Amino acid sequence: MRIVFLGTTGFHPTERRQTACLMIPELGLVLDAGTGIYRLADYLATDRLEICLSHAHLDHVIGLTYLVESMGVNADDRVTVHATAEALGAVRDHLFAEALFPVAPPFRFAEYSAGETISGARLTTFPLAHPGGSTGMRFDWPGRSLAYVTDTTASPAADYIEQIRGVDLLVHEANFPAGHAHMANVTGHSCLDQVALVARAAGVGRLVLVHGDALLSRHSDFDLTNARAVFVNTSWAADGDEIEL
Repeated sequence: MRIVFLGTTGFHPTERRQTACLMIPELGLVLDAGTGIYRLADYLATDRLEICLSHAHLDHVIGLTYLVESMGVNADDRVTVHATAEALGAVRDHLFAEALFPVAPPFRFAEYSAGETISGARLTTFPLAHPGGSTGMRFDWPGRSLAYVTDTTASPAADYIEQIRGVDLLVHEANFPAGHAHMANVTGHSCLDQVALVARAAGVGRLVLVHGDALLSRHSDFDLTNARAVFVNTSWAADGDEIEL
């Protein structure tokens, strides 16, 4: 099962990175719809898409407005956007407000529900601490599992630790390097050192980092030396990276 990182930063795109979006092409599964979704057409392997949103902040949803290019104007029910009721309402009422987007795309909108199956996986969603709210996700397929956690303030005492325990792959934001705890708490984002502690506490198989601060990581990734001392199997994702789950 191939995971493709279409966008790996937050807040705004840079020369190196587009905003949050990853995809499993063979399943037509997309997590978040940031600016990186413009690359989706190069990887389409299904005629349907299941898009799961963490929340409705613009850097995670603006790419929904790009999908007509990939899916055509007659997408109808071939695109389903999954999110909380609040996030779906924000997308429908604001992102696709007539004054901003005169012809709303004909996507299906589906609220997350307990115990549902999406793209062949049992999906577990859980609330994350972030201004305006955010939703973490865990996908369990037979023999493999993935957790996606953004945007939130990481801590080895966080409530979501139990939800991600033992996953094969944890994709987690690391918006700030170590030493920016105050800004992390104010903005509802994570410091790299705390994310490594989360991965160790949850006993995950592999940690892949995304959503590094767009300005701080404009030219290079945060150094992983100390993070790998805590959780050795840690790496940064770059736009275009592909990994096997």
